[in-house]
Amino acid sequence: MTTTGTGSQRLRLGTRGSRLALTQSGQVAEALMAAGGGGAAAAAGKASEGSGGLGIDLVTVRTDGDGDRTPLRQLGGVGVFAARLRHALLDGEVDLVVHSFKDLPTQPVEGLEVICVPAREDPRDALCARDGLTLADLPEGARVGTGSPRRAAQLLAARPDLEVVDLRGNVPTRLARVRGLEVVGVGTDEPVAPSRADAAGDLDAVVLALSGLRRLGLEHCASEVLDLETMLPAPAQGALAVETRTGEDSAELARAVAALDDEPTRLAVTAERALMARLGAGCAAPVGAWAHLRGGGQEQREEHAEHGTGWNEGFRGDDTAVTGGRQGAGAANGGPRPVGVSEVGPHGSAASCRSPRVLVLRAVVTSLDGGQEVGCELSTELPETSGGPGTPGDTAAVRAAEALGARAAEVLLDDGADQIVDLHANKPRRD
Repeated sequence: MTTTGTGSQRLRLGTRGSRLALTQSGQVAEALMAAGGGGAAAAAGKASEGSGGLGIDLVTVRTDGDGDRTPLRQLGGVGVFAARLRHALLDGEVDLVVHSFKDLPTQPVEGLEVICVPAREDPRDALCARDGLTLADLPEGARVGTGSPRRAAQLLAARPDLEVVDLRGNVPTRLARVRGLEVVGVGTDEPVAPSRADAAGDLDAVVLALSGLRRLGLEHCASEVLDLETMLPAPAQGALAVETRTGEDSAELARAVAALDDEPTRLAVTAERALMARLGAGCAAPVGAWAHLRGGGQEQREEHAEHGTGWNEGFRGDDTAVTGGRQGAGAANGGPRPVGVSEVGPHGSAASCRSPRVLVLRAVVTSLDGGQEVGCELSTELPETSGGPGTPGDTAAVRAAEALGARAAEVLLDDGADQIVDLHANKPRRD
């Protein structure tokens, strides 16, 4: 961190070099500067302008995962995209970094802390198929690309006839496999160039995170947004994490972080990541999870309701667990995944003027061939919070979210989740 002659504090924000990472890091930088009084925002890779307040410069950090085309499950999965950013932070090369939260290992790193979780994008996955086809419309034996074992497993659970093809590369590169486009400069984020009009690509479809498509302005490439009954997203998918060194002393940054941090998102991803931590699972494990807040006069992300069922649908209950599994082709015809059954918890009633805040977590573990699946749904009432991150009320809510995630993991393990797939080589011992 430096202080300019005009009194402006300048921070170096580390980011991966992909177009998506630069876009979302630039968006976070703009929001932090606006909240911190830093004037005009920075363009990707350029210094911000303006005097006084908070200024941020983007610093590109190349990570091991960016240049390696090895399948994700063979790269070790856990932290492959985050490790280099964290090293840059610890070594003082940068002052803060922006992660895709789903890529961040659940184990904390001494000397670092996540200081801000901005509002989450829609966490659902999107099918990008030729000719605008939906998942149900894809022909038998269609070739569908994904680099995610979770997406592959859930695709096969819904459509066991599909041929799932492992896929790496940036978003434009993956889309080019379907849309008959050629990438200009393999392994880079240069724009893709159209191939011959008759080129059809080698895949019928790819599955990508809807949040990434939106941030890149490529949402129109999605032929179908997959509902939560078909594909449960990765824990923390669609969320970003701003990480810095512990004890970083900047009044401007603290003010900006307080304005940008989104409590519903933070509590949801806390529960989802606590689930992963208790399972001992890495980011490449076939685990799906989605948490959201209900009640308290607040519905999380109502603006996404028009995009289809699932994203803003909640399931009420209080510590209610409903578990179940799917078997092979029966998964495609066996109805929706289990949901909670009680209408209200013991601390509130349907007639309450203000319903209690309830955090609901749905989770699933799927075998790699899609033939077996273990799922559960739990919910818990949260204490009221006030004062923002780090206050006693907020700490109690975070602890409740962590406990919810851990309980969900125990339910999954009790039902044999670790028997249908190798969640992680060093998964924790169960007492």
